[in-house]
Amino acid sequence: MDFLNPRLAGRRVGVLLHEGLRGPRGKTGLAFLRYSAAEVVAVIDRDAAGASLVALTGIDRPVPVVASAQEAIALGVDTLLIGIAPSGGILPTEWETELKEALRAGVSLVNGLHRPLSQAPDWVVCQQPGQWIWDVRVEPTGLTIGSGLARLLPGVRVLTVGTDMAIGKMSTTLELCRAARRQGRQAHFVGTGQAGLMIAGQAVALDAVRVDFAAGAVERALLQAAQDAGGLGEADLLAIEGQGSLLHPGSTATLPLLRGSQPTHLILVHRAGQVHLRDLPHCPIPPLPDVVALYEAVARAAGTYAAVPVAAIALNTAHLSDAEARAECDRVAALTDRPCTDPVRYGAELLLASMGVDSFNQQT
Repeated sequence: MDFLNPRLAGRRVGVLLHEGLRGPRGKTGLAFLRYSAAEVVAVIDRDAAGASLVALTGIDRPVPVVASAQEAIALGVDTLLIGIAPSGGILPTEWETELKEALRAGVSLVNGLHRPLSQAPDWVVCQQPGQWIWDVRVEPTGLTIGSGLARLLPGVRVLTVGTDMAIGKMSTTLELCRAARRQGRQAHFVGTGQAGLMIAGQAVALDAVRVDFAAGAVERALLQAAQDAGGLGEADLLAIEGQGSLLHPGSTATLPLLRGSQPTHLILVHRAGQVHLRDLPHCPIPPLPDVVALYEAVARAAGTYAAVPVAAIALNTAHLSDAEARAECDRVAALTDRPCTDPVRYGAELLLASMGVDSFNQQT
């Protein structure tokens, strides 16, 4: 838990996760619990109240799970973070009522939904003096189209790409930063989604940006990260959170990420055993060697870029036993002729080594 959004420093956070601890729509809140260094006082999930967060999720954060925002406020919560992605991005009426009551009680709100709330009259009227509503998914001002300037930055720029949406690209990116920092290297996480922005602050919510300016927004985020770091050295790592997938017919984010970040390396993220897109069973996932070749070809962009290798495979094995996970990592490594590991389960050191990052030790 080594990432802290400055906006949440000193705040006592409650994570709203109704039906998210056991269901499929808690990705944002679970990622926040796993990686944010913010002080989390309670998790709110009416279906799991009283259960052990550690036992349910494997996340080593023993905070209480309560049934309501009111119970969380009684424990000292002063900021509520919406950690769920309800169907259609619309909060059910009872959850909306609960959050408005919490605003009236004096808490602040971190809103990662597509619908902005900070200017909505029915939400503003509930807000108390000194508190705020932070809409995370907002397009930054002053954007321009991409210009390829990120390629001039020194160091390693690694972008996580995937065979599907919501399979672990953000977790892999954060684990890469963790591993690099454990080795004493400078590593900078560049988030591109609402969860990454909540966790680290240094990010752009790419799905809030008009498509013409998406590559430019990514490029600006990298240049800003370099500036905030006081400049980058050859040993430094910029780890860019991937979004979407080239294989998904509804994904528009991967191409702007490739254009804007000008990566030196790619890490391909895949869920072990998955053979088709999770929500689109009529869309098969090609053999992994074919996916590797696809990403390398698109990244090269017909000569626009230098060759950009898929350096390794990050395998999501959360649904497998340890023995099954290790066997599957070995199988995928042999299939793709690339190192393969589950970075959440085993750490990301193998992924770093695959990019030749170890060789930078001699340059520092």
